[in-house]
Amino acid sequence: MKTLIVTCLITIGVFFNSSAQKLAPYIKVGESSKTVEQVSEEIQKTLITNSFEILGTYNPEGKSNLKVIVFTNDKLKNTVVKINDRGALAAAVKVGIIQKDGKTTVSYTNPDYILRAYLRDNYDSFQATFQQFSKDVKIAFEAVGSEFKPFGGAIEQRKLKDYHYKIMMPYFTDPISLNEFPSFEEGMRIIENNLTAQKGYSKEVYRIVYPDQKIAVFGIGLASTDDGEQVFLPIIGEEHIAAMPYEIILQDKEVTMLHGKYRIALHWPELTMGTFMKIMSTPGDIEDTLKEICIQ
Repeated sequence: MKTLIVTCLITIGVFFNSSAQKLAPYIKVGESSKTVEQVSEEIQKTLITNSFEILGTYNPEGKSNLKVIVFTNDKLKNTVVKINDRGALAAAVKVGIIQKDGKTTVSYTNPDYILRAYLRDNYDSFQATFQQFSKDVKIAFEAVGSEFKPFGGAIEQRKLKDYHYKIMMPYFTDPISLNEFPSFEEGMRIIENNLTAQKGYSKEVYRIVYPDQKIAVFGIGLASTDDGEQVFLPIIGEEHIAAMPYEIILQDKEVTMLHGKYRIALHWPELTMGTFMKIMSTPGDIEDTLKEICIQ
């Protein structure tokens, strides 16, 4: 009996210790003296060698010292789309490259952090797949650096599925509807045309389309000099550049986006309320830009 009690206590202790584990939104791979473009070429080469797919690249804020590479693989893409409530948003992983003071720093979004936040209770059903994906990403990046240091704040992993910044602030389950179309095909046509025209000073960085499921995710750079990335990223922190670009998701006839007050806070969890207030108009500005992409 005593042995059984001890075993139960140990099991409970392990459970609570595991659930209290904190995760950071980013992983720092390392630093280099090479240029942004040289590092970018190395990263893309190692990703392709390790069977990842490059979805797109761009320079946030239009700055040559900032670059983002977006990638995925078939296993991740084909798993997350099984979660009906915008699971496909988790299909893209982003690399941030920043050159500053003669050093080029490489980081990427922590897959475990984003997957737990976006997939919520569904994460556990595919945990083995996601853990293997994270391992494969790390193996690929060992050709680039060796630090693999989490940074950017920390949230208990059990809280990620219900994350929100403060009381009365939006959750993942509070998306913003940008438009509803007569059909998925019509929605694709309108969004594609508007992105080609760069409406709202937008820039398409990547897209993932699931034609059979009638789902499409678009990653969009916000290039307006009045209220885009050039305005808010220097305030909240360019070190988190792998948070970009912003996404919209078309599912059947409806196109939505994550609320800015949720998505920004999730990717910058250390933001103080004082700093958040300095970009008070940003969530609305992003919504206005993305809505412009989604109307005829």
